[in-house]
Amino acid sequence: MEYVYAAMLLHSAEKEIDEKAVTAVLTAAGVDVDGARVKALVSSLGSVDIGEAMATAVAAPAAAPAAAGGSTAEAASEAVVEEEPEDEGAAFEGLGSLFG
Repeated sequence: MEYVYAAMLLHSAEKEIDEKAVTAVLTAAGVDVDGARVKALVSSLGSVDIGEAMATAVAAPAAAPAAAGGSTAEAASEAVVEEEPEDEGAAFEGLGSLFG
């Protein structure tokens, strides 16, 4: 995620997003930089309009509940509905009729 944040920071500062700039931002943030990841990020962003992508991501309604509800882990745990364990006897009802 740090790599994407570095690219977003460079974009908002109106700087060119290239390998050298991304590496410099990550190094300044104290991140152990993986050159292959930087290269992959820069090449994948070559055809992306970052401003439009950021505007679309901000407008996405799916992001609102996570921000309002606290951490993502809390939201996920609240969404899980625990089922009551079934009575084992009820699970086997009717099986006797299979064996005449």
